[in-house]
Amino acid sequence: MTEGTMHRPAQRAQRVQRFNRLLVGAAAVPALLVVAGCSSDSGSGSDSSDKGKTTASPSASASASPTVQAAAYAKLPEPCAVLSKKTLGELVPKGSKSAKEGKSGDTDNRSSCSWNSLDNNGVKGSQFRWLNVSLLRFDSDASRGEGDKLAQTYYEKQVKEAQTVTGAKGTKSEPVTGTGDEATAVRYDLKKKEGTFKQQTIVTRVENVVVTLDYNGAGLAGDKAPSADDLAKAAKSAAKEAVAAVAAANGDGGGSGGQASASPSKSASKSPSKSASPSKSASKSASASASPSKKS
Repeated sequence: MTEGTMHRPAQRAQRVQRFNRLLVGAAAVPALLVVAGCSSDSGSGSDSSDKGKTTASPSASASASPTVQAAAYAKLPEPCAVLSKKTLGELVPKGSKSAKEGKSGDTDNRSSCSWNSLDNNGVKGSQFRWLNVSLLRFDSDASRGEGDKLAQTYYEKQVKEAQTVTGAKGTKSEPVTGTGDEATAVRYDLKKKEGTFKQQTIVTRVENVVVTLDYNGAGLAGDKAPSADDLAKAAKSAAKEAVAAVAAANGDGGGSGGQASASPSKSASKSPSKSASPSKSASKSASASASPSKKS
């Protein structure tokens, strides 16, 4: 056997070894790629999780929600029961049972009641009286503010409206003490076809409730006009009574409506002879004109 023949098996063995090494190397590449891919996915998931944690950071989610103080009064009294029978008998002597409650879809927040009286004195004429009590309650609201502040804004609006009634003559305003947190009395004359009405409006705010009391009187068919001072005194006393009823309805003392300290003047009613029968048509006509309005 020649030397070249002896080298061939050795060369083949070397080629087989190199080939096997290549196969092993080739098999290792996919395994490395798989490992690398897993590492990459794991890193990506970690980044995504970190990003999510950054977005929902405690400082970003802990935004403080605004709060306001709760309103003092949660409801209103029955509107037709805010004044005692005694008071109604003095302010509207022929109409203490004529109570007419205003329409409201939410009596805890808005209500009203009105009464009217016509005392007929025959050929000497008649005395007409009209009384209305309106109550409006404001709740505290995070977007609008505290109930008493909202009530104060409405109170000021009501006073301004009473001071600017179309056709009013001799308008006068004055503060009223001892009635709610703040109160204003507005008085004026308003001439209608039935006669000259002496109007008294008392606007009062007690906490988050505004009470507006309208009271007017007129001498009809030739009877003498009532005293504006007497009407004003009666209206102020009735307003104080209505405010006490608001407090009592919410368990805040104040007593019943009939416990107001000042009793309305009996001269405010100027009740003529009881034997005279009131005219229903005159009462209806006067009542329609009695309500104060910006439109003449």
